[in-house]
Amino acid sequence: MSRQKDILPSRDARSAPQARDSVRDLRFSSIREVANAGIGRSDILPFWFGEPDRPTPDFICAAAQASLAAGDTFYTPNLGEPALRDALSRYLSSWHRPVADSRIAVTSSGVSALMLAAQSLYNPGDRVVVVTPVWPNLVEIPKILGARVEEVPLALCHDADGISRWRLDTDILLTALTPDCRALVINSPNNPSGWVMPASQQKIVLAHCRKYGIWIVSDEVYGRILFNGLPDRCAPSFLDIADAEDRLVVINSFSKSWMMTGWRLGWIVAPDALIHELGKLIEYNSSCAPGFIQKAGVVAVNQGESALRDTVARFQASRDFLYGKLRELPGIETPLPEGAMYLFFRVEGLKDSLALCKALVAEAGLGLAPGSAFGPAGEGCIRWCFASSLDRLELGVERFRTFLAAGGRSHNRAVTG
Repeated sequence: MSRQKDILPSRDARSAPQARDSVRDLRFSSIREVANAGIGRSDILPFWFGEPDRPTPDFICAAAQASLAAGDTFYTPNLGEPALRDALSRYLSSWHRPVADSRIAVTSSGVSALMLAAQSLYNPGDRVVVVTPVWPNLVEIPKILGARVEEVPLALCHDADGISRWRLDTDILLTALTPDCRALVINSPNNPSGWVMPASQQKIVLAHCRKYGIWIVSDEVYGRILFNGLPDRCAPSFLDIADAEDRLVVINSFSKSWMMTGWRLGWIVAPDALIHELGKLIEYNSSCAPGFIQKAGVVAVNQGESALRDTVARFQASRDFLYGKLRELPGIETPLPEGAMYLFFRVEGLKDSLALCKALVAEAGLGLAPGSAFGPAGEGCIRWCFASSLDRLELGVERFRTFLAAGGRSHNRAVTG
């Protein structure tokens, strides 16, 4: 008998084919689970995804169309077209400390930027701290690389004026940021809560992370969607205070500010040495972002300020309208968001937000996102994307009110406990 025949197949060879453990352990997005229950129904009012109800502005679309008509269908540089990197450099430098184009990498979406940042920084077993509740990708992406995620939750606080807001306890966060921590992940303005990290907290956190050599991964895709009558400002950013060589990676995207969710175009700001490595990772992930989409990005950055401010003004009107309506409903606690495009409100007695959101789809034709999708800190809450017309929001509130009045909380005892 040959030696080969003596070798028994390994356990893996005889088991069912499947992905590695860290992938199988990932949780599916329950936002998608709710949406899948309603997509295709003409009677659904969908407020579950984070995107506006209007298409991308015409002048941005026209730039992509002109680029395609000119035959711009070839590969582009890994790190992005020089024209777009230059435009982003000038744009960012107008809002923050100077950002050289050499520190910018263009990516095929903000999600891709988050994955590339993770691939460049995390080793298996690394400890990553994430401020939650937060969009699930920020928690799950480190796990794909085998990192260990620890969550530090925001707290729902009540101000002296009686208005509730989400807040971060800096002391709790700093306690979690021990020398063995590889990275801190923060999303501000925050999806889902609308929390905005104050500049004073950013200074404290940056100094602490400098002391222990901890990377900061800052997701700032909602940075320009800031309320309270501040269309000429952006949210506080680590780019305002960090040095060029600090251990800081800032993620951004064209999706929200310029209403380009389907275009899949984003960017990363990082130290020069990390950008060099990101160029290799982009080659092995997507090679490059499409040239005609980057042309649209250049136009968005260079010519889109007026449209962006109009969008923020419209979102603020929608926020104020929905906030006022939800505050009228019994059993609903609605914190006031300072940025982004969501109301993240607590439902009295709610124990299973996923089940409740599925019931809303089935019984009320209303599509909202369950708070549990954003981690344990979000359970008991529901997210409502208000980037919509007032008429649609009013109809949605009426359906929600009718659902609650008909016993939507009480007859689903397994939902609310």
